[in-house]
Amino acid sequence: MKVMIADDHPVVRRGVKLILSEELKLNHFEEARSAKEVLAYINNKKLDILILDINLPDMNGLEVLRQVKIVQPELPVLVLTILDEDQIAVRVLKAGASGFITKNTMPDELVAAVKKIHSGGRYVSPSLAEKLVFDIYSEDEKPAHYQLSNREYQVLCLIASGKSVKQISEELYLSEQTIRTYRMRILEKMNMKTNAEIIHYAIRNHLIHIPSI
Repeated sequence: MKVMIADDHPVVRRGVKLILSEELKLNHFEEARSAKEVLAYINNKKLDILILDINLPDMNGLEVLRQVKIVQPELPVLVLTILDEDQIAVRVLKAGASGFITKNTMPDELVAAVKKIHSGGRYVSPSLAEKLVFDIYSEDEKPAHYQLSNREYQVLCLIASGKSVKQISEELYLSEQTIRTYRMRILEKMNMKTNAEIIHYAIRNHLIHIPSI
């Protein structure tokens, strides 16, 4: 089994490799520190599993996943992220991910997730599965960002991370006017007026990761 671990933190990559090599006897790993490295590799070679951090520094995670699935649509992708937010899980699973776990998960859950998606299944943690079931019965109580489209959600997260309209347009390969239109829709749907409100909302709802100092 050839596994790529895509994460910009060397400690995370090393930890995942150690767990999988010990528990599943795997010894064929590829590593990537950025979306650019992930896409460059899969454009030329095949993988059996991609373990993908949703917060790579050079591209929004949903966009990385979208491009990966275009190039290798059958490739099982396990999203591994610091963000414990069920809405993020829903979006990445709908975008084609085969599994979703957080970085505070136990090693045996990581192993179970890799085994499950390699066999053609899908994996979410029991606690997340419970949240997703609960969401079905609590439609009226969902946060405001649930009403955004995937592209609007991407733009919201990029605005909240401090990127300019120009930077977002370059990352998503869209015109600056299109990004401004998405921003306007986001503000309207969420009853906001400024980027500061978007940033505050994203932090409060754990939509972006704020590195500890």
